[in-house]
Amino acid sequence: MPKKGGLGKGLEALFGGLDDFEKENRITTIALDLIESNPFQPRENFDEKGIEELAESIKEKGVIQPIIVREYGDKYQIVAGERRFLAAKRAGLGSIPAIIKDITDEESAEIALIENVQRKDLNPIEEALAYKRLIENFHYTQEELAKRIGKDRATIANSLRLLNLPQEIIEKIKKGLITAGHARAILSLKDEDEQKRLAEEIIEKKLSVRESERLAKSRETFDIPEEFKILSSIFKNVKLKRTGKRFKVEFVFDDIRELRDFIDKFQS
Repeated sequence: MPKKGGLGKGLEALFGGLDDFEKENRITTIALDLIESNPFQPRENFDEKGIEELAESIKEKGVIQPIIVREYGDKYQIVAGERRFLAAKRAGLGSIPAIIKDITDEESAEIALIENVQRKDLNPIEEALAYKRLIENFHYTQEELAKRIGKDRATIANSLRLLNLPQEIIEKIKKGLITAGHARAILSLKDEDEQKRLAEEIIEKKLSVRESERLAKSRETFDIPEEFKILSSIFKNVKLKRTGKRFKVEFVFDDIRELRDFIDKFQS
């Protein structure tokens, strides 16, 4: 599939500088109820506080920078400026200044991703999912996508690897409990149960990325015995350590109640 010129330098690579762009493109006013969100928007959630603050600013000063839209049937679809659109609605406006551009689905998806990545608005999972959608929808290779958005291929590959983690770890990354650096350390472990245990330990002990990498390395050199997997499925507070050929099983209890519950399992 032939590719157009890259967007690697960001939105300016497509639109040029903002001042020149606005001089060359007519700014019009469009009713908010004629505008739809970008279906390729990579953000799953917008910061409510940020939207509210922007809405208050719009009430006071209006929308200073127009959004960019494309014609879509008898309506318009946002290309860039989703936050301004949401804040304008929150502020009670009936219309918003906009610039209409002839934009393809491919370009709309790329611009939505670039706009958010440049502003650091995406969490690591949202970014990875955006790359995945671009690859699947527009049949990019990782190398082609990297050139289009100004990233190196390793960055794309490492981001996509996050999606291979168990869903409960993915949710922790979304919530900011685990960073992408921590997640890469977790990915070095092949066993899913070990990955989950390391994730919990990172959160519980507030481990740095370097500490997490060292801990992961100490656990990745041996296969987890099937017997331990059975034991860990019964007791959630069990940990396995290995020194040479010897295995050491530890039971960790947060309080006396957990210890009593543990003893009860043997007495019942």
